[in-house]
Amino acid sequence: MGKYSVIGKRVPRIDAKEKVMGQAKYAADYSLADMLWCKVARAPFAHAKILNIDTSKAERLPGVKAVITGKDFNGWTWGFMATTRDEPPLAVDKVRYLHEGVAAVAAIDEDIAEEACELIKVDYEELPGVFDPEEAMKPGAPVIHAYRPNNVSVEYHWNFGDVEKAFAESYLIREDRFETGRVVTGFLEPPASLAYYDPSGYITVWPAKQSPYFHYRHLAGCFRLPLSKIRVIQPYIGGGFGGTKNDSVAGDLCTVMLSKKTGKPVKFIYTMQEVLTTCRRRHNMTIYNKMGMTKDGILTAVESRVIGHGGAYTAIGPLTMFLTGYGTPVPYKLPNYKYDCWRVFTNNPVSAAMRGHGFTHTRFACDAQMGMMAEELGIDPVEIKMRNAIDNPKPGEVYKAVTGFKVKTCGIKEALKAVTEDTIWADRDKMPRQEGPVSYGVGLSGTAYHGGARQLGHQSCAATIRICEDGTVNLITGATDCGQGSDTVLAMIAAEELGVRYEDISIKRVDTAYTPVDPGSYGSRVTLLAGQATQFAARDAKKQLLEAGAKAWKVKPDDIEIRNAVVSLKTNPEKQMSFEKLTKIACYEGAGAVILGRGHSDYGIDEPLDFDHGTGEGGINFSFTAQTVRLGVDMETGKIDVHDFIIAHDAGVPLHPVSVESQNEGGAIQGLGQAIYECFVMEKGKTHNSTLLDYKMPRSTDVPDIKVIDIITNDPDGPFGAKEASEGSHVSTPPAVIDALHSATGVWFKELPVTPEKIVKALKEQGKWMK
Repeated sequence: MGKYSVIGKRVPRIDAKEKVMGQAKYAADYSLADMLWCKVARAPFAHAKILNIDTSKAERLPGVKAVITGKDFNGWTWGFMATTRDEPPLAVDKVRYLHEGVAAVAAIDEDIAEEACELIKVDYEELPGVFDPEEAMKPGAPVIHAYRPNNVSVEYHWNFGDVEKAFAESYLIREDRFETGRVVTGFLEPPASLAYYDPSGYITVWPAKQSPYFHYRHLAGCFRLPLSKIRVIQPYIGGGFGGTKNDSVAGDLCTVMLSKKTGKPVKFIYTMQEVLTTCRRRHNMTIYNKMGMTKDGILTAVESRVIGHGGAYTAIGPLTMFLTGYGTPVPYKLPNYKYDCWRVFTNNPVSAAMRGHGFTHTRFACDAQMGMMAEELGIDPVEIKMRNAIDNPKPGEVYKAVTGFKVKTCGIKEALKAVTEDTIWADRDKMPRQEGPVSYGVGLSGTAYHGGARQLGHQSCAATIRICEDGTVNLITGATDCGQGSDTVLAMIAAEELGVRYEDISIKRVDTAYTPVDPGSYGSRVTLLAGQATQFAARDAKKQLLEAGAKAWKVKPDDIEIRNAVVSLKTNPEKQMSFEKLTKIACYEGAGAVILGRGHSDYGIDEPLDFDHGTGEGGINFSFTAQTVRLGVDMETGKIDVHDFIIAHDAGVPLHPVSVESQNEGGAIQGLGQAIYECFVMEKGKTHNSTLLDYKMPRSTDVPDIKVIDIITNDPDGPFGAKEASEGSHVSTPPAVIDALHSATGVWFKELPVTPEKIVKALKEQGKWMK
């Protein structure tokens, strides 16, 4: 890293001052004169026909300016693919989950808007509901959508190699049922937006969106306007993690419609109860996994049958189910693979994307099952992983997975070596295994995640570099920093490429009227794709500057270098000028010039994704993560205390070590929540734990000591060798925790989250409970 001036340095985050000083403005902080407030009226049934909606009493309430229903949207619906756009902003003919929006109000304040919602009279005919996906697939089950009479919104059936032959030749076969929990993203900033539909027909919104150009397209489609008349101005984002802040919600669209009707700005802020009862959740999945091995513990085949709990609408479900299967052939060599999946409609809230999208489910199942098989075969758990792990390809070579995607760099073996040489694992037998009722265990996982997601539709990122005549630089991109620190990394890339100081780079927030269109912040793509675009834009601007300097010095552009904001001659380093002087020469000499550098990512989809058959390249590269966990279990109460995480993460080259570490830590804690704390308690579509008091997320006091180890692989396709560093530890944590729980209790837990109640029940069943 010594060859770089900025890359690899522990510089402060570019937005640190605004956030620490309380100057960062989030969506809920915006207001305009004469602004109205929006509230959504919600259904009291999980499944019911809407017979009639009477809004007259609400409209007569003093302070109410407009009321809308689903019919105001003229049949517009949205979703991931043209064939699955089945979700209206407000329910029209029937409601499909509890608290689905049926009407919305604009009033002069929030209290009046809420009161007006209570005055809206809706006549319903309650319908039988179905809440379990396997029940929903059975003949005669209530039908959620007429266009899917079997309630299956998406299904794929992939087959690679000869799975049956491989199983017939296997020494050991295991079949297990796994289940991941119903979890939510857990951001503290709820969805909010301020919208203004002005008299000239332009829409301007200030929404809490991590992928603002998704919403930009939704608004254009919903209101039948050209994209040039949609302006999304992005505030700071108080955590994203996918799902709700990638997609639109009822309030996002209702505020615009109400603004159109009233001619006034309209604002909404969801309550946390609305978030926890109506907003997007991670798909919880039932995974029937069958795995074969030789006597030496070499993988022969995997067959996964996955049922995705989809909820009431399709949303991004087709991609979720693709990624759930796509992630199985890494990080271990898998010669034969079969994947059958069904995403099923139920009368529960909608399931969508969340950090670790898709990979989280099957990597948990496969990694846990490998541990079970290692135990049966009497093979050390580290050894069985090392025997199966993908080798790091030599430069210029690739590893090709059974499904066809390519891996150019892989640090999984080095990561496994790093975490198992650390004292937490290496000295585990020297540590006390039992102290009173508390039994201690250490667990291990080895997982992977893709970065630089390249899926369907528009995928290219772009950037513009504007050189100011005083030597400072404006970086303009459509990419969104939703808390992960990508603005800092993009500024570092720009500074390194230009040869200027990091503090001389200013990055502008997304405003679709000025910033280039961008696919969004999902699939760990910003550093890789927006980073490449920034590189190209910086090189373009630098080329123009060097040409101006070469003309002034009467040399060739290649004879000049710029480093640390100093311009010098390579053959005579003492011949120098400041970067500021070079910019003045470039801007002022002769007729003058405006130095603008432009770039866009050119990682095209060389092998387009085929969702139906499981082929294609879903991203730029893969990160690899090994993790150990040390924890204690009270064998009387089932209480778990997690003490240590050791995370070895292959991020290619860590461009900003502070961000790499903090993202690994944050992802791991989210994964910990998924493993042992978080789960919606549901009954016939009703969420019983709809507050953060009852929905149990890890607190600061639950966070273990975390050590992050960088595994350097210098990937050829990432800018400066980078890979993703924000989702890998989220995927690696649950299987490592499950392995540690087995080490402590002797029980293999297959359903997440593993709560104290589940532990006590399992201990009683196996006669291990300490009364």
